[in-house]
Amino acid sequence: MNKPELVNAIAEKTGLNRKDSEKAVNAFVESISEALAKGEKVSLVGFGTFEVRTRQARTGRNPRTGQTLTIPAAKVPAFKPGKQLREVVK
Repeated sequence: MNKPELVNAIAEKTGLNRKDSEKAVNAFVESISEALAKGEKVSLVGFGTFEVRTRQARTGRNPRTGQTLTIPAAKVPAFKPGKQLREVVK
């Protein structure tokens, strides 16, 4: 499912028009993005948790030349599904 399909599904389930559903989806994504940018954790009970994790610096290898290089540490967004979501997906 992509974003337009999600907007249509929300419009059908809520009775909102497509424009209002798109605003809701955009606001949801923007709110989660802003919270993660601040380093906050976003927990949706039954669905899952969005958080920022820190990857340690590590060494890698350029596959073309075989030369080793250092991959710097980075902060990456992560999602951990909740129990109810895991049960639905089984």
